[in-house]
Amino acid sequence: MLQHPQIDPVALQIGPLAIHWYGLTYLLAFGLFMLLANARLRHQPFAGVTQPPWTRRDVEDILFLGVLGVVAGGRVGYCLFYKPAYYLAHPLEIFAVWQGGMSFHGGLLGVMLAMVWYARSRQRPFMQVMDFVAPCVPTGLAAGRLGNFINGELWGRVADPSLPWGMVFRGAGDLPRHPSQAYQFLLEGLLLFVLLWFYARKERARGQVSAVFLFGYGVFRFIAEFFREPDAHLGLLSLGMSMGQWLCVPMILGGAGLWWWFGRRAPIA
Repeated sequence: MLQHPQIDPVALQIGPLAIHWYGLTYLLAFGLFMLLANARLRHQPFAGVTQPPWTRRDVEDILFLGVLGVVAGGRVGYCLFYKPAYYLAHPLEIFAVWQGGMSFHGGLLGVMLAMVWYARSRQRPFMQVMDFVAPCVPTGLAAGRLGNFINGELWGRVADPSLPWGMVFRGAGDLPRHPSQAYQFLLEGLLLFVLLWFYARKERARGQVSAVFLFGYGVFRFIAEFFREPDAHLGLLSLGMSMGQWLCVPMILGGAGLWWWFGRRAPIA
């Protein structure tokens, strides 16, 4: 039975300035996006003849808008999906992001809205923009799960004591639990990145790369939720599924449906 290392969430303290590990993982996520997105500029169809042509400036603009979408959408999504009654009674606390509370599914919607604005302002097809972005996202998700593990938060459900990697988390009692942050790091982060990156390297119909991201993330998150402790104020919902699993259902169905729909078109040269 392992013990969570209980890492100090503050990585560096300089006088009153505290640099948190979680903030560093966000910087890591943004840096990985820049690296991968610039590599995507050499892939088809983005390295081909497109009007207007794709440049490094596009990567920088997409990252800036994506950060705004993640923060705004993630916060609003958490308030709507997980604690709507509380934030309806305390609306000003919606802006108290330092208290924690972010939703991936809300962040995804926020990024999509930001990309709609970007696509319209640059006169690019929306699905072309999403296909460009999708393979660069999973490594950022992996960085976020690394931050969750360092903070000892979002731990897993109680595990069988014989589980070799069962871990005791501070604040979660004395029983070993699944390190679900590590599961999500491996599934939604690394595995999804590898599959999506190589899938996107070949010629695909416009929109299919984005559809695979929706489907893949939905499936991997749905699986991981079986090992992740449900939110205390929600517990398990209908059919014994968590809120995270219910939010993944439309992603799985929508991703599969969109992949089939876009696949009816001829691949883009």
